[in-house]
Amino acid sequence: MTRMIIDCDPGHDDAMALLYAAKTVDLIGITTVFGNTTVEQTTRNALSICRLAGLDVPVAKGMSKPLVTPAPPVVTADMHGANGIAGADLPEPDRDPVAEHAVTFIIEQARRHRGELVLAGIGALTNIAMALKLEPRLVEWLAGITVMGGSTTIGNITPLAEYNIYCDPEAASVVFNCGLPIVMAGLNVTRQAGVGDRHVERLRATGGPVGKAFGDLMQFYLTRSREVFNLSAASMHDPCAIIPYVEPSLMTLQDAHVHIELASPQLRGMTACDLRKVNSRNTSVIEGNAAPNAKVAVAIEGDAAVDHVIEIIAGYDA
Repeated sequence: MTRMIIDCDPGHDDAMALLYAAKTVDLIGITTVFGNTTVEQTTRNALSICRLAGLDVPVAKGMSKPLVTPAPPVVTADMHGANGIAGADLPEPDRDPVAEHAVTFIIEQARRHRGELVLAGIGALTNIAMALKLEPRLVEWLAGITVMGGSTTIGNITPLAEYNIYCDPEAASVVFNCGLPIVMAGLNVTRQAGVGDRHVERLRATGGPVGKAFGDLMQFYLTRSREVFNLSAASMHDPCAIIPYVEPSLMTLQDAHVHIELASPQLRGMTACDLRKVNSRNTSVIEGNAAPNAKVAVAIEGDAAVDHVIEIIAGYDA
C-alpha cells in the first residue's frame, strides 16, 4: 500500500480525495495551502472533513501565498462557495492543526519514511516546492509526487491554464523540474470523470452522516459546474491524482516533458506537454525534444473511476 501525504486546499473534490485516500492508501498526513480560499479556511475545512469521517490523521497548515508573486484573488467562490466547501453543514473541528508548519511536516515525514512516501499535490504546489528548496535531499527521500493540475488541452482559470498550477506557476516549475518521478492528472482527464445526479443519490442513500454531507456537497458542486462551465457533471478532479496508485488500470499515462510557462502573461501557468513520440535516434530536425519529466494522464475510464470513488466514500456509513 502506497504511503502518502495529501497537500490540498479543500474544496469539494479535495474532500473526496481525502476520504478516498484514507481507505485506499496509507495516509500519514494532510497538509493545507491557500487556493480555493485562504489557508486558514482550507485548514479548518480539512479538520472538519476529518471529524465528519472520523479520520485520525495529522493536519498541518502551510503556505498562505505563492513563492514569488502576490497571492491571486480567490476566484473559486463561484464553484466552491464563500468558505471553499459550501453545500453542507460540516461539523466544527474538534482539534487544532499540529504545531509544525506543513513544509516542516513534509520534510520530517520524508526523512522518516525514506523511499516510501508519495506527495499528492492537489492544490497549489507551494508547500511542496518550498520543501524541495529547503531540503534538497527530498529528491532522494521521496518515492514520487502526484499532481492534480495542468492540462494537455484547455484550462479553466484562463484559456490554457488550470487553477492549481496558475495559483503558483513558479512552485509548479520547481516541482516538475526537481528530478523526482511525477504523475500529472490534468483537466484533460479529470473532466472525463464526472459526478452526476445518480452519484448524489447513491451518497444520500447511505442514510448516514458522511453520505448525507457528501451528497449535499456534490449537489452544490454539480449545480455550480452546470451554471459556471455548462458541464453536465461535476468534474472529479482531485481523486484522479490518487487513482494511479490504487486502480492504475483506470488511467493511461504517457511519458512527456511538461514545461510550466512563466514568461508570457497570456499563457502564464500553462502546462505545455510534449506528447510527441519522437524516435530518439533520429531527432536532428526535431526542436524542443526534451527528456520526459513526468508521466501525464492521457486517458481515463471516467464512469468506472467515479463509481469506484463514490463507492469508497459511501462505505464510510456502512
